[in-house]
Amino acid sequence: MKPPLLVIAGPTGVGKTATAVALARRVPIAVVGADSRQVYRGLDAATGKPSAVERAAVPHHLIDIVDPDERYQAARFRADALAAIEAIRRDRRLPAIVGGTGLYIRSLLRGLDPAPPRDPEFRRELEATAAAGGAAALHARLAGVAPQAARTLHPNDLVRIVRALEVHRAGHPTPPEQVRWRHGGTPYALTYVGLTRERGRLFEDLRARAAAMAANGLADEVRALLERYGEASLPALQGIGYRHFVGVVRGLAGEREAVRLMQRDTVRYAKRQWTWFAREPDLQWLDVDSAGGPEGAAEMIKKRLEALGPIE
Repeated sequence: MKPPLLVIAGPTGVGKTATAVALARRVPIAVVGADSRQVYRGLDAATGKPSAVERAAVPHHLIDIVDPDERYQAARFRADALAAIEAIRRDRRLPAIVGGTGLYIRSLLRGLDPAPPRDPEFRRELEATAAAGGAAALHARLAGVAPQAARTLHPNDLVRIVRALEVHRAGHPTPPEQVRWRHGGTPYALTYVGLTRERGRLFEDLRARAAAMAANGLADEVRALLERYGEASLPALQGIGYRHFVGVVRGLAGEREAVRLMQRDTVRYAKRQWTWFAREPDLQWLDVDSAGGPEGAAEMIKKRLEALGPIE
């Protein structure tokens, strides 16, 4: 029998952590975080990490596990998540993957194929093209050399477009995961829930949350990180909020404009997350507001789990 696994995904700010905490009062779960920024120690003001109270209510894994000058990618997440899942099972709990980094979740559920050898010069060339013409310019380039691969990718999906170009240059066929990932297939007895809300209401809340993050010490946190590590190009500082406030700390931008850009990019990120998760074949959407908030959403998830039988 396939081992059970719960995934709670969805756009940023939709209530994933609150729902997981509410579910933990009903079902013995432990959380494996699937967030590309929450893994970093010292990034607290603008990452939406679970609070101390939330972490006390349910065990959390893969939060605060690497330093800001380290790179943390999908392959490393997959290895860390698999180890956490096994530890959770030994504790006789249900592993719950909770987060909004779709690539991380997909890599765990359906694996990653070996990447082509790194070519720093070619990567710099692609980055320069993207900086000048945006992701669409690279997508057009991909369409010219590998039209089948280009048709499977959104023109704004920069990460996967770059990978597809690297794979093509290395002489490999269309990345196999582009086929496997579309059609699902996973070694788990999967309950995959995508939390959602009415978009206008969520966007309003996201703008308010971004402003609150800025007001609650984001600039001070960025300043402390730069003073400690000394590089504005830290991998951890490429995230929303942090990259905007580097300029504020350096005296190159005003805080009001940084907040505006942070709000804009947060909303854009939420839209991209919806698009990503909408392509997941196993995911079932659950409207948090229609369910009555996180408590109601947790109750509905509990019923879905019960329909599959005993957890163990």
